[in-house]
Amino acid sequence: MDNFVVSARKYRPVTFDSVVGQKSITSTLQNAIRTNTLTQAFLFCGPRGVGKTTCARIMAKTINCMNPTPDMEACDQCESCRSFNNSNSFNIYELDAASNNTVEDIRNLVDQVRIPPQLGKYKVYIIDEVHMLSQAAFNAFLKTLEEPPAYAKFILATTEKHKILPTILSRCQIFDFKRITVDDIRLHLQNIAIKENITAEEEALNIIAQKADGALRDALSIFDQMVSFSGNNITYKDVIANLNVLDYEYYFRVVDYILTKDNNSILLLLNDVVENGFDIQHFIQGFAAHLRNLLLGKDQRIIDLMEVSQQLKMRYAEQAQKCSQYFLLKSLDLANQCDLNFRNSSNKRLHVEICLMKMCYVEGQQPTVQQTMVQRPTVQQPTVQRQTVQQPTVQQPIAQQPTVQQQTVQQPTIQQPAAQQQPMKIGRMTRPGTISITAEETKKEEVKEEVWNNVFTQEQVTKAWNDYIASHQNTSPIFIAGIKNAEPTLVGGSEIRFKIDNILVVKDVNNMHSLHEFLKNALHNNQFVLKEEIVERPNEVVLYTDKQKFEKMANENPNLFSIKESLGLQLDI
Repeated sequence: MDNFVVSARKYRPVTFDSVVGQKSITSTLQNAIRTNTLTQAFLFCGPRGVGKTTCARIMAKTINCMNPTPDMEACDQCESCRSFNNSNSFNIYELDAASNNTVEDIRNLVDQVRIPPQLGKYKVYIIDEVHMLSQAAFNAFLKTLEEPPAYAKFILATTEKHKILPTILSRCQIFDFKRITVDDIRLHLQNIAIKENITAEEEALNIIAQKADGALRDALSIFDQMVSFSGNNITYKDVIANLNVLDYEYYFRVVDYILTKDNNSILLLLNDVVENGFDIQHFIQGFAAHLRNLLLGKDQRIIDLMEVSQQLKMRYAEQAQKCSQYFLLKSLDLANQCDLNFRNSSNKRLHVEICLMKMCYVEGQQPTVQQTMVQRPTVQQPTVQRQTVQQPTVQQPIAQQPTVQQQTVQQPTIQQPAAQQQPMKIGRMTRPGTISITAEETKKEEVKEEVWNNVFTQEQVTKAWNDYIASHQNTSPIFIAGIKNAEPTLVGGSEIRFKIDNILVVKDVNNMHSLHEFLKNALHNNQFVLKEEIVERPNEVVLYTDKQKFEKMANENPNLFSIKESLGLQLDI
């Protein structure tokens, strides 16, 4: 039975052209090799599984190749390439800084640098996870990195660039590797599936790519896992079952239930999600992503921003036509607030259920208000015009002429209040061209505080202060401890001064506000000023030894000295 080789090793790129998702970096390295402008040190940084060490190995192989191609790729035929492929090249050294991070390890490396290459032009040192080097090891490596021999090249790789000394960074040419996109990972997995004679659904590979979170190595590991699970036929259902991913169908059904205001079906679907073992917070996060995709699906220009298959994009676009933009924006805001407050909720399931049921009453609110604003002025206008046109055509006797004039004057005065009152009923609801996403309630009018200016005495201040301490002893014990001995003093009839020995007391804004409000109500005066006085805490002498304790006691009671002498006692010190 042949030994199994994981896909991450079997299909590891061996040329610059086969590196996935890092075209700008590979092109720069190829141009540097072509123009012979290689710096002495490179730093490859970025997240895990994006090709840092792979690019380092390809570069080390290419610059030592004796017959590179016009595209600056290794020929794989020369002696240097063959020794590299067989892992017995003496010109390329790989060092794991996670396990070789001491000064001695770096000194051994520096000693090797002094020996020129026996085959090829360069000796290349690849130091992986370089941020794991100790401070002393970095210092020992610094001089060699700054002035290495012409034949020595250093390629450093790390996932945590911020942990590397600035003096090291300034001596390296830095390349930031980016996360690999979902489309690039999916296409790479499709190519591997074809080579391995594996049938894989496009949406199944898309889920694997999303689960990998930009790391190609993680995607290949998941791919191998799915092959072990489902054999040579990888389906979407198998992937979501094995990776514990919520099916898209849940989210499409929830939106349909919300649009029809079917609260019971929503609760049953959420119960199904919980019983299947899915995290309820992952559900609300996934639903927020679903609403975002619906928002993108309303415009063909941005529909490609979805990281889903082409077939699923069309389905999003179809459901997006059933939803108004206001509904999607408001529901997306509700889902986001639900996710933010999820951790602080004591009943998390109810918290999500309330959020979903709120969404049921979002659709249709905004258009109703706008329609009312447009229709009402058009009803009154023909009535006024019909009256003003018909009245001059009526011929009446001269004796009745004042009656006609009275009608023509009174009719506009009857309609005018109705025309003025109509916008005032709805003008506060919304304004044309604006959408309120988070504010649904009518703003309350500002109420000015009534002026209380009762005269109070020192006794009333002391009593109110002690009453506050007694009533808040259990709710704010730390704050009460800070003001308990503050000795509030009335100064000038409008200023209350109190003493504290810790400035943090007055920086407790909430409790200081509570104290101020309590005193206002107790004294029926809101014009006074609270002012603190910082007093230094006296230095307390701490007695540590038995001798110090005895001397203190003897100074307070001199008879202890005579007792000690008469009994011949000695202190145990």
